[in-house]
Amino acid sequence: MAIKFYNTLTKKLEEFQPLIPEKISMYMCGPTVYDYFHIGNARSFVMADIINRYFRYKGFDVKFVMNLTDIDDKIINKAIEEKIDAKLVAEKYTRAFFEDIEKLKIKPADFYPKATDNFDGIVNLISKLVENGSAYVVDGDVFFNVENFNGYGKLSGKKLEDLISGARVDVNEQKKNPADFALWKSTKPGEPFWESPWGKGRPGWHIECSVMSMKNLGETFDIHAGGNDLIFPHHENEIAQSEAATKKPLARYWIHFGFLNIDNQKMSKSLGNFFTLRDVLKKFSAEALRLLYCQTLYSAPLNFSDDLLASSETALKRIKNTIHQINTSLYAEENQEKFSTEKFISQFESSMDDNFNTPQALATIFDLCKEINLFISRHEKLSEENRKQMLSTIKLIGGDVLGIIDFTEKTGHGETLLNNLMNIIISIRNDARNEKRFEVSDKIRDELKKLQIELEDKKGQTTWKINRS
Repeated sequence: MAIKFYNTLTKKLEEFQPLIPEKISMYMCGPTVYDYFHIGNARSFVMADIINRYFRYKGFDVKFVMNLTDIDDKIINKAIEEKIDAKLVAEKYTRAFFEDIEKLKIKPADFYPKATDNFDGIVNLISKLVENGSAYVVDGDVFFNVENFNGYGKLSGKKLEDLISGARVDVNEQKKNPADFALWKSTKPGEPFWESPWGKGRPGWHIECSVMSMKNLGETFDIHAGGNDLIFPHHENEIAQSEAATKKPLARYWIHFGFLNIDNQKMSKSLGNFFTLRDVLKKFSAEALRLLYCQTLYSAPLNFSDDLLASSETALKRIKNTIHQINTSLYAEENQEKFSTEKFISQFESSMDDNFNTPQALATIFDLCKEINLFISRHEKLSEENRKQMLSTIKLIGGDVLGIIDFTEKTGHGETLLNNLMNIIISIRNDARNEKRFEVSDKIRDELKKLQIELEDKKGQTTWKINRS
């Protein structure tokens, strides 16, 4: 089945056809590195990660690029606030960004271009726009002339005449049109600057992304992604300046991620409900946060609360308990009836092929766990083939694509050693019970419980699990 998803540019669900068969070029607007990123940013980063993971799972050769905006008004203001150089601000929060996406289990992009590493390309693109009449220079500033670009507003649906009539009275008098936007900003006292044909200054935000995306992916590439808040003006302006220079479409498909609300209110520092990823990870796991994000379609608004995250932690425990049941079940003969996971893989792919429907993909993994638990309850033992099939399917859906289960946490020698030790302890306890030395068997059970290891006796079989609640 082909992958279909909503294209913001055409305003409809479209079947994805890459420019080059079996290859995908994808650009994601990354952070402006002036602070720790918040949980709204985190949602966009996680959903882009899941889309990237799914494309790779489907066999595509993906070239995924995420930029870092390391010079911007926000960075300069932060530098003034902290009384340090703007470069140091960018370096500090760039390091923090990489630390935080690692905590979020986000797969690294193939390239992380920085604005400050691309000044030659930025100057060249602006020069081209000035030369072909798409931009004009005023006292060291360079502006893009939106009226000279046919189709301005095609991504956002905004009409140029409405933007002009709705402009504030105190518009920049340097501009020919209130909707014109800066490509190059002349330097102000105390600000960092770079040399250019128009004097000392720095680039505008929008031109940076055009240069970094086209440098790494070509003048036309497959997918451009980012948060809904970037549709206008950022992505609209990217399209205008890029296509005015190349006369080619910039990106063929545009994916946008929905807004995040806190307890049904817009997240805002003024409302006191603004949370960074670091705030949230002090109380909840990264996997629970990813699971919460997956419960809503990527493009839809998402409500966030501690209660919803707590519910996500509980849901995660259900999956982990199933994994534990698989790992600790006794071994059966290899002629045990086969547990088939084909229908679950098919359901999962159908969900993701249909506009990356992660809520339905999540439902599939919980249906799978339910069927596994019933099978184990019925048979009490598992063949090695069934055990591997169950674990590999949970890992495929929950680990490899959705990233809500970390299979690296307790694997390898440590996991095997713990299983072997628990089998010895359970065997000793069973011997004590058979010999009616119940004070010994009870003490083993109680001491293990203090270590958060619970034993369960049923149908003549003892199983164990770690209970961290």
